[in-house]
Amino acid sequence: MKTTVEIADSLLEEAKAAASSRGVPLRQVIEEGLRSVLKQREKKKRFRLRDGSFGPSRRRESRSWSEIREAIYRGRGE
Repeated sequence: MKTTVEIADSLLEEAKAAASSRGVPLRQVIEEGLRSVLKQREKKKRFRLRDGSFGPSRRRESRSWSEIREAIYRGRGE
């Protein structure tokens, strides 16, 4: 399939040089690059935030946001 894509002149020159040094068509270099990027995105794992809890018990009682805010600001500015 033919298509038109705008890319930076410097990137195009690099791609042409890479194709020339490998003895392959520019199209092949571009296709390999796109496949590589798409494959990397498939492999990316979902981000998981590590448990930052500390102290003897990692499980704490459940509190509302207003209770947490009160505990943080208790004794300040009163």
